[in-house]
Amino acid sequence: MTKPADIRAKTPDELNTLLLDLRKEQFNLRFQRANGQLEKTNRVRVVRKDIARIMTVLNEQGRKAG
Repeated sequence: MTKPADIRAKTPDELNTLLLDLRKEQFNLRFQRANGQLEKTNRVRVVRKDIARIMTVLNEQGRKAG
């Protein structure tokens, strides 16, 4: 789980890279869950919430800039 203070300290480019990585992980976790290979079922929820945190910070930064 990523803390909001850690997310706010990063640049938008870093956040976009992290967001892309988390979305790839989310994609892989969905396939693992569908095939019954997922061991840490809580990771799906953690990744989803981290994506939401990053998107929230990106939207806040976008409103400040614009």
